[in-house]
Amino acid sequence: MTATPIVRTVLHTVALVGNPNAGKTSLFNALTGSQQKVANYPGVTVERAVGRLRGNTPGAAIEVVDVPGLYSTNAVSVDEQVAAEEIRGAAGPALDLLVFVADVTNLERSLYFFSQVADLGQPMIVALTMTDALAKQGGSVNIEALSQALGTVVVSVISHKGVGLEDLKSAILTALEQKPVPPPVGKEPGSKVEISTDERYKWAQEVRETSVLEGPPHRSTTEKIDAILTHRVFGLAIFVGVMYGLFQSIYTLAAPMMDGIEWLIGQLGDAVSPSIEGIPWLQSLVVDGLIGGVGSALVFLPQILILFFFIAALEGTGYLARSAFLMDRLLGWCGLSGRAFIPLLSSFACAIPGIMAARVMPDARSRLATIIIAPLMSCSARLPVYILLIGAFIEPRFGPGWAGFTLFAMHFVGLIIAIPIVLILNRNVLKMKRLPFIMELPRYQWPKWRDVWLSMFLRGKVFLQTAGTIIVLMSVVMWALLYFPRDIEGEARAKREYSAKNADFRERVSEDKYLQQVHVEQSYLGRIGKGIEPVFAPAGFDWRLSTAILCAFPAREVVVSSIGILFSLGSDAEEKDLQSALSSSTWPDGRPLFTPWTAVGFMVFFALCCQCMSTLATVRRETNSWKWPLFMFVYMTGLAYVAAVAIHRVSLLFG
Repeated sequence: MTATPIVRTVLHTVALVGNPNAGKTSLFNALTGSQQKVANYPGVTVERAVGRLRGNTPGAAIEVVDVPGLYSTNAVSVDEQVAAEEIRGAAGPALDLLVFVADVTNLERSLYFFSQVADLGQPMIVALTMTDALAKQGGSVNIEALSQALGTVVVSVISHKGVGLEDLKSAILTALEQKPVPPPVGKEPGSKVEISTDERYKWAQEVRETSVLEGPPHRSTTEKIDAILTHRVFGLAIFVGVMYGLFQSIYTLAAPMMDGIEWLIGQLGDAVSPSIEGIPWLQSLVVDGLIGGVGSALVFLPQILILFFFIAALEGTGYLARSAFLMDRLLGWCGLSGRAFIPLLSSFACAIPGIMAARVMPDARSRLATIIIAPLMSCSARLPVYILLIGAFIEPRFGPGWAGFTLFAMHFVGLIIAIPIVLILNRNVLKMKRLPFIMELPRYQWPKWRDVWLSMFLRGKVFLQTAGTIIVLMSVVMWALLYFPRDIEGEARAKREYSAKNADFRERVSEDKYLQQVHVEQSYLGRIGKGIEPVFAPAGFDWRLSTAILCAFPAREVVVSSIGILFSLGSDAEEKDLQSALSSSTWPDGRPLFTPWTAVGFMVFFALCCQCMSTLATVRRETNSWKWPLFMFVYMTGLAYVAAVAIHRVSLLFG
């Protein structure tokens, strides 16, 4: 009997390297699809995207790494330093092959970096991108001449159309066997003499002239559009309009999906509740704590996905780089560069990816400053509070026009406050030296929709894994603090008190809601809220609002459900019922609890306060210190409190 041969699969690691905007990530997505994951490089907080090469690769499992884009091996930012170390083999696993991604429309710049990588003496082939763009410009490329000049295999690919992908996969398999090492540029193999930058660019120019036939010179579409979009007046006006439209679209498009998720969570709770009806505490834990906690995390997922859809789409068109260019003028006088705009924009969805995106900053101090102010951007978790209070107090009195303006303004409160904060930090703590702002403005194009969808999927996954876990955990903790202690005698006494109330009160408030409110007051969380009421009274907040603030410190997402419970409506109360309850709520002496001023003060408090444990944990991970998360918590909470008190004092002056 013949034994069945054992087929051993060899794992190879292939890295995609090249300039930013050379089409590297599009190629990575085309080669790996959704079979990719994001992890950190060993010992640092810089992410590395890794995926398995799709398709038939007999006898070999090929892992593809998308290395952060570089212009040179002489790195500046943290991302660039780690990327350069990866290429040299000093970070991550050993590399079996480099696939150098070169943009044929910017070939000289790509070849300058290629000449540096070639000096490392590692196996390498070239994937040539943007050949379709060159053809539209009336140009062409001689692949054979370019391959001969570089001393390695060159494959033309159009990633989003799938052109050349199979040829590239075959070239990768062949290169893993043959290990082609391109010769060093301008020197003998083994020589340690470094050639000058001018010599590298001269070589790159010669290669381009012998291998690329360019079309007739003309003013490109990108240049014509940039004359308007980067204009110091019209460009800024268009930028503000785009941002306003972006956020307005998020609210409009997300609302039906959020309502659908809330409905599904409610249906799930109703379906599970009867099966454990005989055990009240378990029923409350599962329905209000676990299912309600999951719902609190999932309900904001549509906003996260929609925002990252727009961010990825704007990035794909090339407009996001222009936005950073426009914001450089605004951020520059306080010490930051336009690079900070992208992390700050990401923070409007969630501070966690925004803080992580601060790795693009060119130096450690600028990165730290960006991290410190990123949570001041109004993330989507604050949105329910804004909508609730604007709908209850701003729109009824001032109309929908002012309601929309208030919603837009609340998202810029943090940005307006952030600039002087950076200025103060820069002068007294960080003392940053502002570096020149250099960013490539890629040509305008239609976004690669595959890349957009993958970006949405991966960022949504990160949100659920980080913030979602914290939200569910804190929802259970909050449930326990609100549920216990169970006072049987106190409940009986509350029933007698309700029976003694007049008919008008019993018609407005059901017995269940009254008993729930009494229980909330007597719970551990209610007692804490009453204890801290004197602290928040100068801001115009009673014990219920103080307790809601306390509940929101672990995660802002639970604040609306907390308000529903604290105002005796339940955690799944409808928005209109909540607005009505807030409008009719009073202090013990009969004064209205809420006025438009109180609503603004409460919203500003939430806009500025640091109420997110997962954000603080992310800052701890990014800075490798508890000093900065603690500083962030103290300065943001103090700033929010002072602002809320100031607004309340102004309201007393103007009635």
